[in-house]
Amino acid sequence: MSNFTKLLHKTFHVFNRTLIHPYFVASTSGSHHRSIRTNTMSGNSCRVGDGFQDIDTPALLVDIVGMKANMEKMRAQLKQYNKVACRPHAKAHKCPPIARMQMELGASGACCQTLVEAEAMAAGGIKNILISNEVVGKGKLRRLASLAREAGVVLSVCVDSEGNLHDISRVMQEFRATVGILIDVNVGGSRCGVAPGGAVLDLAKLAIELPGVTFGGIHCYNGINQHIRKAVDRGAATAAVVEMTKQALEELTKAGIDCPLVTGGGTGTYVFEAGSEVFNEVQPGSYIFMDADYGRNFDAEGKPVSEFEQTLFVLATVISVTEGVRAVVDAGMKAVSPDSGPPLVKDYPEMTYTFGGDNHGLITPPGNLCVGDQLWLVPGHCDPTVNLYDHLIGYQDSKVLAVWPVMARGP
Repeated sequence: MSNFTKLLHKTFHVFNRTLIHPYFVASTSGSHHRSIRTNTMSGNSCRVGDGFQDIDTPALLVDIVGMKANMEKMRAQLKQYNKVACRPHAKAHKCPPIARMQMELGASGACCQTLVEAEAMAAGGIKNILISNEVVGKGKLRRLASLAREAGVVLSVCVDSEGNLHDISRVMQEFRATVGILIDVNVGGSRCGVAPGGAVLDLAKLAIELPGVTFGGIHCYNGINQHIRKAVDRGAATAAVVEMTKQALEELTKAGIDCPLVTGGGTGTYVFEAGSEVFNEVQPGSYIFMDADYGRNFDAEGKPVSEFEQTLFVLATVISVTEGVRAVVDAGMKAVSPDSGPPLVKDYPEMTYTFGGDNHGLITPPGNLCVGDQLWLVPGHCDPTVNLYDHLIGYQDSKVLAVWPVMARGP
């Protein structure tokens, strides 16, 4: 049994011990083969050991060998930077077994965008969790406090307002729990976050003073920069992020406040944050899967980025052909997220996919496609595409090796 197969089994065993949800996770190795029929989306099915033709479509497939290679490449890349940790973003996969693999390969914890993701990661055995977003509302804050109170869980959350910070403190006291606070800094993304300067200092002081919370650092992420096409332009945009981050740190330093964590960056820019000597943690997520939109980025040599392999695919079946005009597949907007454009058709660069509705995709020209043929689609955006599925199907050597539940689905 290879080391990576052992790792697969280990994540499955931890996952099965900690989850109460009736989802199925399967793996296979020799006499320890486990197999059960399971849904892949909302009524489709496959078995561990099935070939691709046995899989009902549309289905979401992951190349396990390629995903492992991507994880190892990220670990190798970050070794060249001094004391920069990798906290992969779980919003890419929403799947605790995959997060366990990342932890085994050196990740410092999991980054989550939603409370649902954080709850799923904790249930799946991930204990060091950062919610890189604001959590607002009485019900959500009570869930946050309940999660922070769990044994062994080290939980942090972002804030950008005094009111939210006071609310978090009150609920944490009620639950006799403690949560780490990261000040969310607007470093050009113009989404959440306060401007670098006095507002950062004010929130840090408040986090130090209030009970039930501890000041843990600053969160400085700009999502827009991840998809700037030219490497030189991504680098320049990230340099601006670094300068704004320095401004925030200077305010804290002048006040004598230590800032343990400076976190940010993503798959498109992590090398710049990691090399800045300002950030001590980065949050890439899509690197394990990649997608068509990241494939439109260029590297320093002006070539399409190729550092990480494309490992995530939507498997679709041709259900209709109008000869010489178009083919139709069973994967539409309910199978592939349209937010970053249509998917690409793997191995057929001459073919174009157009959304044909909720359950149809149009392929032109149809070439020699026939009804019943399968096509592999490269999603435009991996994160929201994963969110459409109940399960990820991991394959190796043209066979289904594992079926992982997407535990953290939802808004």
